[in-house]
Amino acid sequence: MTDMPNQMEGAPLIRPSTTDHPLHETVVEACRSVYDPEIPVNIYDLGLVYTIEISPESDVSVVMTLTAPGCPVAGEMPGWVAEAIEPLPGVRTVNVELTWEPPWGMDMMSDEARLELGFM
Repeated sequence: MTDMPNQMEGAPLIRPSTTDHPLHETVVEACRSVYDPEIPVNIYDLGLVYTIEISPESDVSVVMTLTAPGCPVAGEMPGWVAEAIEPLPGVRTVNVELTWEPPWGMDMMSDEARLELGFM
């Protein structure tokens, strides 16, 4: 067993995103339009979007988490993300999946989010 955290069988718990797809930046911007109602920072910069996979056919799959399992908008947030991505030109389908692994932590926030919330 290695001493590396967040590793199972040598694979990271968060799958890498499809950053080389032409739609990637547009999908990221759509995710940035969705906010956690309790925090004045978008879900992308909060680090709640773990993976954005985009198939060659432009099917978008998002794996995301919430700040806490008891989040009051847990049932609604994935729908908000899907609604932000679906109308984008070129997107065929959208699937948003919630995960609790790995658990979200403040270290997942972007520097911009930390600055906005006064943690820097």
